[in-house]
Amino acid sequence: MIAALLSGLWLAGAAPAGVQAAPVQSARIVATYPHDRTAFTEGLFYLDGRIYESTGLNGRSEIREVGLEDGRVRRRVKIPDLYFGEGIVNWGSQLISLTWQNGIGFRWNRADFAKTGEFRYPGEGWALTQNGRDIIMSDGTAALRFLDPKTLRERRRIIVKDHGTPIARLNELEWVKGEIFANVWMTTLIARIDPASGRVKGWIDLAALAAANMGGDGDAVLNGIAYDSAKDRLFVTGKNWPHLYQIDLVGPRSR
Repeated sequence: MIAALLSGLWLAGAAPAGVQAAPVQSARIVATYPHDRTAFTEGLFYLDGRIYESTGLNGRSEIREVGLEDGRVRRRVKIPDLYFGEGIVNWGSQLISLTWQNGIGFRWNRADFAKTGEFRYPGEGWALTQNGRDIIMSDGTAALRFLDPKTLRERRRIIVKDHGTPIARLNELEWVKGEIFANVWMTTLIARIDPASGRVKGWIDLAALAAANMGGDGDAVLNGIAYDSAKDRLFVTGKNWPHLYQIDLVGPRSR
């Protein structure tokens, strides 16, 4: 199963002869929390005991602050109906969010969710994370852009590759212990990426969690990674999933 999933990610259509993909890990569930099954999750992160989440779809896109333990929405702000909301990240006192195909992003005050500014970018907007120096952005291709947090202009980019072959459809992102974790859209896979080179160091296959939550909904794919660095807790969820999970990784370690 995993071989079939990985082969579908090669942009050339099939892995070159003799190429072996990076090692694959699975997950053990540590804890299960409620999640709004109407939330079309596009962005997710953990901060100060809360989950911050952005949701998509025109007319339904929001930015939310959510209680971890009960899944209840504490605060929310609606994104104008024109826009399909995408990724979200914190930077200082701000939240920064993307839209899918409009080339426009927003700055918000994290304290009260008041919009404080807008910015533009070429191409599509998919997801955001940060490493304390850069805002890191995915755009649906194999590229990850590193942005200046003040100007949100591109500083550099990497092309994500597994054994030399680009991996496209990189979606929701999270910075985890010096690596970039990235959902690969429409799969059950998370790539563990070296931020310096773009090399895929390993894969996480969450097929069992996806099967338990999709319920026949083809849009209810894995998409949402959050990390609590203080307690070393990793959380995952998906679009329209009824649960958010804390997981531990099991199996071969990435190289």
